[in-house]
Amino acid sequence: MTEKNIIMSLEDIMGDRFGRYSKYIIQDRALPDVRDGLKPVQRRILYAMWKEGNLPTKPYRKSAKTVGTVIGNYHPHGDSSVYEAMVRLSQDWKMRMPLVDMQGNNGSIDNDPAAAMRYTEARLAPIALDLIKDIDKETVPMALNFDDTEYEPTVFPAKYPNLLVNGATGISAGYATDIPPHNLEEVIDATIYRIKHPHCSFDDLHQFIKGPDFPTGAIVEGASDIATALRTGRGKVVVRSRYKIVEQKNINQILITEIPYEVNKAELVRKMAEIQFNRDIDGIIEVRDESDRNGLCIAIDLKKDVDARNTLNYFFKNTDLQKNYNYNMTAIKDKRPVLMGIEDILDGYIKHECEVVTKRSIFDLNKAQEREHIVEGLIKAISILDEVVKTIRASKDKSDAKVNLMNAFGFTERQAEAIVTLQLYRLTNTDIVSLENEQKELQALIESLNAILNSEKVLRKVIINELNEVKKKYPTPRLTEIKDEIMDTSVNQQAMIISEDVYVSITRDGYFKKISTRSYKASDENTFGKKDTDMLVDLFEANTLDVILSFTNKGNYCFVPVYKLEDFKWKDLGKHLSYLIKLGNDEKIIGNILVKSFDLDQYVVLSSKNGQIKRVSIKDFNVSRFSKPLKCMNLKDNDELVSVDISDGTKGIITVTKAGYGTLYSEDEISVLGVKAGGVKGINMRDDEVAFMCVFDPSVVSSLLLILNPTHFKRIHISDIPACHRATKGTLLFKSLKTKPTKIFTGFISNPQDEFIVKSGTETMKIVSKDISFGALSAKANTLKQCPFDFIDDVHLTRSMIIEEHIQKKVEENKVDLTIKDPNLFDEMEGDPDTEFEFISMDDYLDEK
Repeated sequence: MTEKNIIMSLEDIMGDRFGRYSKYIIQDRALPDVRDGLKPVQRRILYAMWKEGNLPTKPYRKSAKTVGTVIGNYHPHGDSSVYEAMVRLSQDWKMRMPLVDMQGNNGSIDNDPAAAMRYTEARLAPIALDLIKDIDKETVPMALNFDDTEYEPTVFPAKYPNLLVNGATGISAGYATDIPPHNLEEVIDATIYRIKHPHCSFDDLHQFIKGPDFPTGAIVEGASDIATALRTGRGKVVVRSRYKIVEQKNINQILITEIPYEVNKAELVRKMAEIQFNRDIDGIIEVRDESDRNGLCIAIDLKKDVDARNTLNYFFKNTDLQKNYNYNMTAIKDKRPVLMGIEDILDGYIKHECEVVTKRSIFDLNKAQEREHIVEGLIKAISILDEVVKTIRASKDKSDAKVNLMNAFGFTERQAEAIVTLQLYRLTNTDIVSLENEQKELQALIESLNAILNSEKVLRKVIINELNEVKKKYPTPRLTEIKDEIMDTSVNQQAMIISEDVYVSITRDGYFKKISTRSYKASDENTFGKKDTDMLVDLFEANTLDVILSFTNKGNYCFVPVYKLEDFKWKDLGKHLSYLIKLGNDEKIIGNILVKSFDLDQYVVLSSKNGQIKRVSIKDFNVSRFSKPLKCMNLKDNDELVSVDISDGTKGIITVTKAGYGTLYSEDEISVLGVKAGGVKGINMRDDEVAFMCVFDPSVVSSLLLILNPTHFKRIHISDIPACHRATKGTLLFKSLKTKPTKIFTGFISNPQDEFIVKSGTETMKIVSKDISFGALSAKANTLKQCPFDFIDDVHLTRSMIIEEHIQKKVEENKVDLTIKDPNLFDEMEGDPDTEFEFISMDDYLDEK
């Protein structure tokens, strides 16, 4: 025997084999047929049960027996896939009209698996017979099975449009299908209308098929979206749970009684309970599943003062209580996968049903004509019975008798066969009458069948009558409610939050804590939880309704709602901001602002290392999405944000560089810009950097505390600093010695009683503002004798001073005058050196404000 080698490229081999595989799984596995709405495995299960006599009128049979028959005769695949398909056909929360009647554990809406096939029993559901009916009348093509030992149907006769009634879901190579279930009565009404009016519009059909009718009920919203999906076969509809709100004496309850189609109830309840446990929203007491044999029920207990509707909207947004169902009505039509709307699906079904009724009529006509021919021969034989009997008795055998009857009386072979096999008791007068009656009935039947075959109008009337019979036999009230408008599910975040006074601490390394008032008051400063190298930088007396804006050196800000922060004790470490908002590895927090309301006339003042400065309205920082840092200042080159402060439009600005130059001017000098703008020049400098910027109230007595490295301090009356315009070099605030040069580290607007923590490495020291003597602008900075270290790493206010409000009386003689007194200060100002300035008094300035 010679070997046969076929040489092909790998590309051709893979293309050919995958093409065959794709064709197989598209046509014969994953997609349903538009004619009967079934996939091959479903059709084989139902056909095997029908052929084995596993009917609704018979006792249940073991599911394992059916699975074995299907695998052995029709479907050469795994038993689990066949059993899973069989179980799905029996689940009344997945099938609008279940086709298999299963006894035993067939799973649950909680996605519990069905019992093993050896424990469950099943039989055909009554409506499945209407899919299979007339299959024995040569109505559908039959094909050999996988081993050519039996024939199986390629499609069922289908007495109703099962594809729309039960829907389908499946994924194949390059194609997928998602067809939701629809109401049986509505689909039949639309089919009948289409049969009567073959060229009717979609709107005519849409009067009958309103939308999907899920076995789990629920509510479908959006008339235009539903119409688009039904017309084109593709679209998205909103499916929402059915609920009711019950107000009780101490609590409010939300009761969910229906959930969207194919939602796992147990997973849904778990997700809702997780939201309650994580306190994503406040006011939820408990979420529990109260479902029983009487129906589904999910109970949500709420505190009495919580807005139940708002809480429900949050669940709609964040769980499968509301779900989008995506129509993708792809099915096999004329052996090809086609995306169809309801018009094409109904046309495909009607065409199939016309063929089925035609083939059935031909089959019945042939049978009737054969029987009528035999009955005619029997009546003729009985009328000449004596001669017939004489002829038979004279014959040698049966074959000879048939020939003699044919020759003597003109009977056909079939008539002669019927005569010689006729039983003697059929020769009575009664049976002669019954034969004559049968002949009349057969003639009437033949006439009616010929009418069906000769008139399409009669044919369509027969289909309509059969559809009406199915509709009458299986009354199916609509379960899913259709609403034209999509309900607004926007969540009012403020209403979701229970107002509570808390403390919020923020460390230099970005660790946040929300601390209860009780925990704060029961703790002392020394027990504050932090890393050894970290330090407390801000402590706010806040409310859960407030927002903290945290600014980073990269010109970004983080929007941090207080209620989103986790609760900790004063001694706990807290959590880094990155658990809420992802920061870059080289991004660090440089300042924080507590915002009580974004509707106030306030401004955020931002200053960069290279001297850029700008004001932004507090309103511009309000956002609805805050999962990542947001831009607050556009920085160029190697610039960084160094300071941030809050103002009300009447304040003064002090900017100090590391070399010790400071500018003091009205905030009116700074333009109000958007959050993404780059700002304007705040101070003119060369080979220098801004050390800090701060906002001060000109009408309140305060001082400027300068902290310099190595370990120097200086306090200046703000009123001693001359006012100027922005973008100037400013005034030197201290005398620097050439032998021991000093650089500004940071500075504060301070009051005499303010306490500061000064840190170097792991060593710390507390200083009080009043302990540092005032100095003139021309004086040098001094060192503190008690300072135990040589270099300052960090300086911050103490806990008590961070949250304390300082209210001082206005002292007229010490008020800061923002009037510019020395125009020579502006020699280095950018722009036209001949610019004229208008000088006004501080009192006039404040009056204008």
